[in-house]
Amino acid sequence: MATIDQQFVEYIVKTLVNNPDKVSVERKIDEKGVLLSLTVDPEDVGRVIGKRGITAQSIRMLLRALGTKQDARFNLKIVNTDEDGGEAPRAKKPAEKKEDAPAEAGEDIVEDVEDEEETGESSELAEKTRAELADLDDLDI
Repeated sequence: MATIDQQFVEYIVKTLVNNPDKVSVERKIDEKGVLLSLTVDPEDVGRVIGKRGITAQSIRMLLRALGTKQDARFNLKIVNTDEDGGEAPRAKKPAEKKEDAPAEAGEDIVEDVEDEEETGESSELAEKTRAELADLDDLDI
């Protein structure tokens, strides 16, 4: 039976994607909290991540709010799989314009943020994103 946090993420993501039947959320608990691994159809990964990672960041923020209410720490990992079910390579695909390119899973979102560091708000976002990525790197998966 799915827990409230799994149901919450599934509900949000299923409303965003074209293939809601391929959305699955796996839950693991470790010493750092609850890790939710989200798997979607490869064609929907860009929709879940969003431009410059904004959609994924918003889902994580909602999860933090849910965690505050339940006295738990939730982390969200978006798993990108190719058609064979294996993890996709982490290399970026070239695009004509960086602004027009869809976000690829595994793409280093911090690079996009660093390009936009003209205001203090952008640098705050970059620092926050770096901290979140560092937290995810510390997870033993």
